[in-house]
Amino acid sequence: MKTFGITLLLASLAISTPASAQSANTDKRVDRLEQEMRAVQRKVFQGGSTRYFEPEITGDSDPASPITTNTTSAVTDLIARVDALEASLANLTGQVEQNGFRLKKIEDKLAAADMQSEQSTTAATATAAGSAPKAAPEAAPDPERVVGVAAIVMPETGDAAEDSYIYGYRLWEAKFYPEAQAQLKKAAEDHSTHRRASFAQNLLGRAYLDDGKPALASVALYENYQKRPRGERAPDSLYFLSTALVQLKKKDDACRVLAELQDVYPEVASGRLADRITSGKAAANCK
Repeated sequence: MKTFGITLLLASLAISTPASAQSANTDKRVDRLEQEMRAVQRKVFQGGSTRYFEPEITGDSDPASPITTNTTSAVTDLIARVDALEASLANLTGQVEQNGFRLKKIEDKLAAADMQSEQSTTAATATAAGSAPKAAPEAAPDPERVVGVAAIVMPETGDAAEDSYIYGYRLWEAKFYPEAQAQLKKAAEDHSTHRRASFAQNLLGRAYLDDGKPALASVALYENYQKRPRGERAPDSLYFLSTALVQLKKKDDACRVLAELQDVYPEVASGRLADRITSGKAAANCK
């Protein structure tokens, strides 16, 4: 709207400027005509029209003088020309005033439209704000849970990675799964090159499973196997990954994971994880 108002202002200037220039030109021409008329009147002395000007010099006149007749005709012609100029100037002035009036009406309408638009926007914003659902207040923490978590302390053996993992393990063992997840994730990230990183990431996946979050568990377990294939808990992550896939109703994928576990880690698969692989295949209906 403001841009359109500026355009109208420029249009107004474009209309009024030529009229002003023509008015100035007319004034100059009238001044020149006045000087010519006064010069003629000085020659005529009398008999010149006093419709617009009083003669600056008066004297005897001879009505029959050819000079008087000629100059009177000249004066009459000049007066007619001045009349025409005045009429033209009045017409231009009227046009400028009319244009200015029309522009003023248009600008008033635009201002009213701007105000109405702003009011509508304000009303819509207020309505939206009023109808927006209010955030539910956060539930107060369970005092018993707070006390229980506080009772579990991090060991101080001098090995920061070991202490971080053991603290996460203790939270998981006490079934404080959200707290255990946060601690185990931190332990794996902060000590990614330590042997306990494989343990922490694997236990993170198990904590998600125990917390009823198989999708998050599958991500954590697969990452442990992918990033640390030689880690001590990489084979375990494949087994628990198959468990998560069964819960996600992807039994065919679970069977492929168990087959890879047997191919990549044959000794572990036939040793300490043998019973789990058997139960895992049964849960996934592997052939």
